[in-house]
Amino acid sequence: MIKAIFTNTTGILFSRITGFIRDLLTASILGVNIYSDIFFVAFQFPNLFRRVFGEGAFSQTFLPTFIRVRKKGLFSASIFYRLVSAILILTILVYIFDSEVTKMIAIGFDSETIEKASTFVKINFWYLLLVFFTTFLSALLHYREHFATTAYSTALLNISLISALLLSKGGDGEQIVYFLSYGVLIGGLLQVIAHLIAIRIYSMDRVFFGGLLRLNKLDEVESETKGFFKRFLFAIWGGGTAQISSFLDTLLASLLTTGSISYLYFANRVFQFPLALFAIATTTAIFPRVSKYIKVGNQEKAEELFREGFWILLSLLSIATIIGILFSEEIVSLLFERGAFGEEDRIATAQVLRYYLFGLVIFGIAKLFSLWLYAHEKMDISARISTYSLIVKMVSAPILVYLLNMGVAGLAFSTTISSGVVLVLTLREFGWKRFGKIFTKEKI
Repeated sequence: MIKAIFTNTTGILFSRITGFIRDLLTASILGVNIYSDIFFVAFQFPNLFRRVFGEGAFSQTFLPTFIRVRKKGLFSASIFYRLVSAILILTILVYIFDSEVTKMIAIGFDSETIEKASTFVKINFWYLLLVFFTTFLSALLHYREHFATTAYSTALLNISLISALLLSKGGDGEQIVYFLSYGVLIGGLLQVIAHLIAIRIYSMDRVFFGGLLRLNKLDEVESETKGFFKRFLFAIWGGGTAQISSFLDTLLASLLTTGSISYLYFANRVFQFPLALFAIATTTAIFPRVSKYIKVGNQEKAEELFREGFWILLSLLSIATIIGILFSEEIVSLLFERGAFGEEDRIATAQVLRYYLFGLVIFGIAKLFSLWLYAHEKMDISARISTYSLIVKMVSAPILVYLLNMGVAGLAFSTTISSGVVLVLTLREFGWKRFGKIFTKEKI
């Protein structure tokens, strides 16, 4: 397990370093203004679905089912065919109702800004199709317990966006956003190519393409497919509420002062660094093995993995939280304060970052124990927990922002509060007695 975590961690570290270079250049070249808000809004919608597919609903539903199904090629083809069709239909709808979709994301934009932003929303939305290809192929690779390609390939998107920024340097804001939007698509295409090469190396291409060549026999896996989609619908809600929360943040931030969306974005980028480096790396490495142990009835080994994962995450995330809170302004200054990103932007972004960091340990541990529900295919329970969390978010965010006058920092703190709800309710399902044994030498 340590080797898999290390592979994920180094890959994510490389991707995050390139991501910070990208954000540094974005802050310096594009700055914090209406065009930076437009780009982040345009990328928000496909990014919402990317996180649902990549970090939640799809991979955590697909793997347990794929592990136990007999006709793996047909099953994978059935899922791929249906979801690609749904994404294409959704993309067409976005093109038809582009202004309405943009208004949903940024209700505070005026009509002229909505018109500008809708063009970029349509361009960026194609990234959703590319990222689903990548996510689907990465799930096949995770079945083989190969994580490096997925961990490192995110850097391809960042490198593409860095190239777009450098090529557009000196242009006006609109031109830079055009370059960034097409850079998103090129980066997504490069990720797909990398995963296609990897599934060929790990001999999963015969499963994937073999199933696609037998689409006329999909009725042979109809029951497995229906079971997957039943759980998938619950998992979409369960795994996607954090992204809906982010969507709500963007909407509320658009009603605040100009730059609020960008402050949230830059602070969240810093927050996501330790979260991805430790929490996502650990849970991604653990999940396939836990699912396999549960399939063969080896509950003891599955529980031992959770014990190891808990102590790894608690230690690393606690250290990251303390460092991040104590040196928040220095971190933001080092990463972003240059060019068009000034002192006022640094102070505002650092304040938002501190309120995000209060929930770093909570969020990471909650993510670990949510895997217990997914591995046992209890997506309905996870969905219920996420619903309660989202309700708390929707109630607390306006109170903190407006009644307590916390402004954009209140949005970050409401995310921390809702994460606490997820942790408490998830641990209750895991079992408080079982959780308590993690702190002793008893078998869980």
